[in-house]
Amino acid sequence: MGRAAVQDPTAGSLNKPERLEWFRDQGFGLFIHWNVDVQLGTVISHSLVGASADYQSRYFSELPRTFNPRKFHPDDWAALSKLAGIRYMVLTAKHHAGFCLWPTKTTDFNVAHTPFQRDITGETIAAFRAQGIAPGLYHSPDDFWWLWKNNIPLQRNIPAVQPSQNPGLLQHDQAQIRELLSNYGPIDVLFFDGEPQGLRDVAWQLQPNLVVTRGAIPTPEQNIPGVPLEGAWESCITMGHGWGYQPTLETYKSGGQCISLLIETRAKGGNLLLNVGPKPDGEWPIEQEERFREIALWMFVNQECIYAVRPWVITNERDIWFTKKKDADTLYAIVKRTTPWPDAEWKDIVLHSVRATAQTEVSILGQNDQVLEYQPNIVPKTTFKQEADGLHVRAMHTQRLHDDRKWPNPIVLKLTHVQPALVPPRVDTAKVRFDAATRTVVCDGKLLSLGDSITLEVAFEYRDITGLDINDRPDKWTAVPVGTRTATGDFTASATGLAPGRTYEFRAVAKHPLLSVYGRDLRLRVP
Repeated sequence: MGRAAVQDPTAGSLNKPERLEWFRDQGFGLFIHWNVDVQLGTVISHSLVGASADYQSRYFSELPRTFNPRKFHPDDWAALSKLAGIRYMVLTAKHHAGFCLWPTKTTDFNVAHTPFQRDITGETIAAFRAQGIAPGLYHSPDDFWWLWKNNIPLQRNIPAVQPSQNPGLLQHDQAQIRELLSNYGPIDVLFFDGEPQGLRDVAWQLQPNLVVTRGAIPTPEQNIPGVPLEGAWESCITMGHGWGYQPTLETYKSGGQCISLLIETRAKGGNLLLNVGPKPDGEWPIEQEERFREIALWMFVNQECIYAVRPWVITNERDIWFTKKKDADTLYAIVKRTTPWPDAEWKDIVLHSVRATAQTEVSILGQNDQVLEYQPNIVPKTTFKQEADGLHVRAMHTQRLHDDRKWPNPIVLKLTHVQPALVPPRVDTAKVRFDAATRTVVCDGKLLSLGDSITLEVAFEYRDITGLDINDRPDKWTAVPVGTRTATGDFTASATGLAPGRTYEFRAVAKHPLLSVYGRDLRLRVP
């Protein structure tokens, strides 16, 4: 992976609308990053950039001689993925280094010229297809092996190394795409990590039903957008910091954090492509396997709120996130808590954005709302009452998923035949910039709609995220009030006292009488 060039990925797309709808319904994908340099435990491919001639020569000549993942059992990968609720997978058939995980005719730098010899791409596709998981492939148009062979300095994202500037590289890549899309049957997803021009059209010509993700739809990397994006999109995120297996200095997200990423992505209308990096021997690191098994339990109970869903009128009310069934009048309120919801304990929840109807029913996914183990005198029936400030739900979690009865992961309320209780305002965080003269950060916002309100309070909020990844966000935001608005339009405020050298996240806020609605999160490092 790496920083792809900024451009409109949807321009000229031949992704079929019905296939994009299929893709959006899947919701949860598996990314598999694997390469010949996994033996070194280094960053995948990128160690070649800026490396000495000796390092590059030995990388290309010596590493293939020792690549021999004798514990590679793709059936095991696929079985665990199926259990965890994965609906499609994407394998790095060729990463930036140029090493191919299939016996290509385009280069000797491939798996057939290793002690292992087997077709990893073909076997992986077959194993996942047998589990009913849609097969997908990642292909890098960048190719360090090709550049090295042609005496071009190894680099990314500069014109001199792009296929568009190197006809030989473009032909090399096109031949690889033709092999991948001709030799393994229908491929559902293709991810171009680099310049897709000249390649994606070849792919669609060979397989018109293919969904090209990166290269044709937004694919934010290592983050989830602050607000829902239009149409199909996909966030690709690692379990730790690295894409490929790294035995040193790696810190993994918890299983609960991975579940939270999935929930937030689906609430905002996107897919989560969660990454695993197999070890040199072909097994998954135990830390990654454990997290997939934690996800598996949560998905076994709650998968209904993940598949074939779309965003609700708002994405969340603080730590309660919403998804709505695409073709049914069903809403899911996914209750994320900083502390576990113990079994046999009543909880009172207020859903400000939801209004009940005469046909409304409310229950907890996974349980029958009739039985509390060992306590026959208690009837744990979920009840609700409509009040002026929203729908009040009283519920008890009764399904014992952990021995200590303190299931730490989100509980999901299923609500049928409900309506929105508000027309929410819409606000955008347009821009943040540093004013050197006043040593302040200037925030620009735009109130796009007042919703069903006549007047709204607007403001900005910021928080310090220096050194934190996507899961390590502090809950506390600092408010920068702006004032009252009776019409749509731009608004601005300045934040003072921010420390130099620190990175902050900013967002615009519109305060509806029932709840606050936020714009996208923007980052700025204070000079």
